[in-house]
Amino acid sequence: MELFETMIQHTSVRSFTAQKLTLELKQQLILAAQSASSSNFLQAFSIIAITDSKKRKTIEQLAHFSVDNGNNGEFYVFVADLNKHAQVLAQHNEPSDHLRTIESLIVATIDTTLAAQSMAVFAESEKLGVCYVGGIRNDLFKIKELLDLPPLTYPIFGLFIGYPAEKNEVKPRLPIAAMLGTNTYRALTPALIADYDKKMAAYYQQRTTNNQQAVWSEKVRHHFDSPRRQDTGDFLKEQGFLF
Repeated sequence: MELFETMIQHTSVRSFTAQKLTLELKQQLILAAQSASSSNFLQAFSIIAITDSKKRKTIEQLAHFSVDNGNNGEFYVFVADLNKHAQVLAQHNEPSDHLRTIESLIVATIDTTLAAQSMAVFAESEKLGVCYVGGIRNDLFKIKELLDLPPLTYPIFGLFIGYPAEKNEVKPRLPIAAMLGTNTYRALTPALIADYDKKMAAYYQQRTTNNQQAVWSEKVRHHFDSPRRQDTGDFLKEQGFLF
């Protein structure tokens, strides 16, 4: 029950104390990530710990995301990685064509995401705070150059981890009735959307930081009112994936 309570109390943390993680705890975070499920045990991901302050500042600027006082908390970049597997195939003089497919890219993306979430769950069980940073995809080409990423890799997101200085209240999730189908897909209904909008409006108005007048459906509409990160396809093609 303790782990369950920790999980349902998850909220993104954007303010960390100056307390440093021990070397043992940082190693445990990596081991927790490695312990996640992996399709066919390919382990198609890499993790890059960003310890260089200049690189960290550059990434935060590209992502339009910063943490107070600059260097508080640890910062990891999670990379979908099929380059390792290309190296294995090359050692046996075998072609890498099948690494370049959409299916292989999806497998690597899933492996990477599962690893990150395993790290995040363990971190929160240790009373740490976490925050994912998808904004690293705002300029994939610069991130590639900054991190010396080889072909057949794709940086998916960053992950801040540290001791929380403050935390927002937990956002109310969509009701189970909106998420869980039995033997068939469960569609949203206008009534479910309206009820959830009321809950989110109350949350945004009452939370202790960054109060705003907003509802979930309006945020969805705003998010999809124009295309985002349109160079992603070009980046993936440059990295060797085939569409």
